[in-house]
Amino acid sequence: MARENTNHPSACFVVLAATMALGCASAPPPSDAPSASASPVASKPAPPVADRAVTISVVGTNDLHGRIDALPTFGGYLANLRRKRAADGGAVLLLDGGDMFQGTLESNLGEGAAVVSAYAALGYAAVAIGNHEFDFGPAGPAPTPTSPSDDPRGALKARAQSAPFPFVCSNILEAASKKRVEWPNVPSSVLLELAGVKVGLIGATTEETPRTTIRANVADLAMAPMAQTIASEAAALRARGAALVVVVAHEGGRCERFTGDVEADGCDQKSEMFKVVRALPKGAVDVFVGGHTHAAVAHRLADVAMIESYSYGKAFGRVDVTLEGQPRRPVAARIWPPQNICTRGEGASCEADAYEGAPVVADERVRRAIQPHVESARQKRAERVGVRLASTIRRAYGEESALGNLFADLVRDAVPSKTTIGLMNGGGLRADLPEGDLTFGALYEAFPFDNKLAVAKIRGSELRALFKHHLAGSGGILSISGVTMAARCRGAEVQVELRKADGRALADNEQVQLVASDFMLTGGDDFWGPVTPPSIEVKDTLVRDALVAQLAARRTVRDADLIDAKRPRLGLPGKRPVRCQP
Repeated sequence: MARENTNHPSACFVVLAATMALGCASAPPPSDAPSASASPVASKPAPPVADRAVTISVVGTNDLHGRIDALPTFGGYLANLRRKRAADGGAVLLLDGGDMFQGTLESNLGEGAAVVSAYAALGYAAVAIGNHEFDFGPAGPAPTPTSPSDDPRGALKARAQSAPFPFVCSNILEAASKKRVEWPNVPSSVLLELAGVKVGLIGATTEETPRTTIRANVADLAMAPMAQTIASEAAALRARGAALVVVVAHEGGRCERFTGDVEADGCDQKSEMFKVVRALPKGAVDVFVGGHTHAAVAHRLADVAMIESYSYGKAFGRVDVTLEGQPRRPVAARIWPPQNICTRGEGASCEADAYEGAPVVADERVRRAIQPHVESARQKRAERVGVRLASTIRRAYGEESALGNLFADLVRDAVPSKTTIGLMNGGGLRADLPEGDLTFGALYEAFPFDNKLAVAKIRGSELRALFKHHLAGSGGILSISGVTMAARCRGAEVQVELRKADGRALADNEQVQLVASDFMLTGGDDFWGPVTPPSIEVKDTLVRDALVAQLAARRTVRDADLIDAKRPRLGLPGKRPVRCQP
């Protein structure tokens, strides 16, 4: 596979021919280069090679979040598809839509090194940068800079430099200069040659990034408009002869079904992926591989084939693009529904049925690539926290949950006072806690972020305004401990009432102490809304360490003690966003 850099002159990424093999010396990945392809057997003379139709299969993954266990099985799917494309003279283009690293001990202990090793063995051509790629902060144990010499993107840059594939991103800017960042192995776009076809790849990252990761790690960055930036890069790639232009972006959508009909399939056409694709000039882009929303898309919009495939390594997407003529041009694109990777079992016990006419056999090279990371995490994962869960403690993103209430209780208990209120955001809850003796690994996957505890003091009136702002949005629910919240419609207005444990209303001028993650209290997800942010004290204690300490002080935890449908902590007049009609 040949690859040319298509950065602007200011970019610092240089691609050498020696780096074009997508793999590492100990475990070289499969090659999709035409020279390795086999011609199909024909009963009559084949047309000249230059006149044959060529199929390029674009395979997309996204939002792995460190779930590397099933990747060997995924490698079996790729091996079958690559054999098919090699037989017909085509190629496979493997891409990832970002948020690869943050989420498991296997990945987090090495700040994403496990994923880079696995992706090298799988043969990825390029990956997008997700908002959670910034969560590790500087290289090393500190999640945020502790001195002026710390690079807040040190861990991300180290992973990019170690990868044999580029981390493509066209729209991350330095806030001061408004120029695109110049990080090693992070080009805005690249030009590849697959099966004799020039393919342009453009990377992009959600414009929500400054609000959806730890603020200290991105405070000096800004985001260029995605559609405008992609259009500019696409034009440059077309001018350089790209017959096929593919975007790989950490930006997504959501569809309920996959018949191909955007309307009938319940697609959220207000989602950012759909907005960006609609805003692109006609013919600029052929395929859009997305991520970020942990949902799925397998649809065509404005002649662009769009795919996104859930999260956590559960599925992959695929678009088969057929090109004909000289010069080559796309004439057809078959969009496949998301393909579940495991048909039996999950994680390390994942098994699959046949794919492309052959059994799916786990890729041993990928298994070898991840094994050291699995072993290094095994002992820590098995450690017991010291509490028994009488039942599964379940999470929810957009509504009150037992897990959200438990974690809000625990952070409140970590900084005790008569006025302390604990908060936990639904977006930070990543897995249920299973019944039985709780292990550190299970707790880690439920809250994999290296956020620190933070404290702020505000008045009752400000807390009411904060909740009113939150109810108008649709992000992760705010779980609460120390007070209950009830919202009601009074005409066109939402009225919020807060009551303390003794049943008394929280007065407007009464001061309370909020305890939550530094991500939330430093403004993540537009936490403060219309409220002027107060002074924030960030503690040295990680939220996860506080959760462990407080759980160890409890002998047993029961779901029924955490959530009561008859007496909710969050009383809402309907689903968010709450809209009152006069």
